[in-house]
Amino acid sequence: MAIVRYNPLSELRSMQDKMNRLLDLAWTREIGDEIREGVWHPPADVYESNAAVTIKIELPDLDLSDIEIRAEEHTLTIKGERKHSEEIRKENFHRIERYFGPFQRSFAVPPEFEAAGFKASCDYGVLTIVIPKTITVEIT
Repeated sequence: MAIVRYNPLSELRSMQDKMNRLLDLAWTREIGDEIREGVWHPPADVYESNAAVTIKIELPDLDLSDIEIRAEEHTLTIKGERKHSEEIRKENFHRIERYFGPFQRSFAVPPEFEAAGFKASCDYGVLTIVIPKTITVEIT
């Protein structure tokens, strides 16, 4: 048996991440029945290159056809729902740690990006959305 050093900061980071998600939910929409229904926010990475901005979102067990992506004005919205497998009944689970149910993420898109011209792909449970810039600007 290996001795593992206790790190209280890892628990604080985990608690901070959970609180940030809860506060993000509170600021973006009314808190109510959605929390009880299992609304969750898949984690996302957003990064920029000279020609585009890329958004990567973890969506295990979902295909691109299961996800709705809309570009309206300067907002990109991703919606969908991850359902329990019908092959396994809830009573048969010993532990459920992954989130299930509906989800929605919205991202503000600056005017220099062409939100309607996005390209999306979903490989290995990661949704990748590339939004091209209308004007290429050198990042230094």
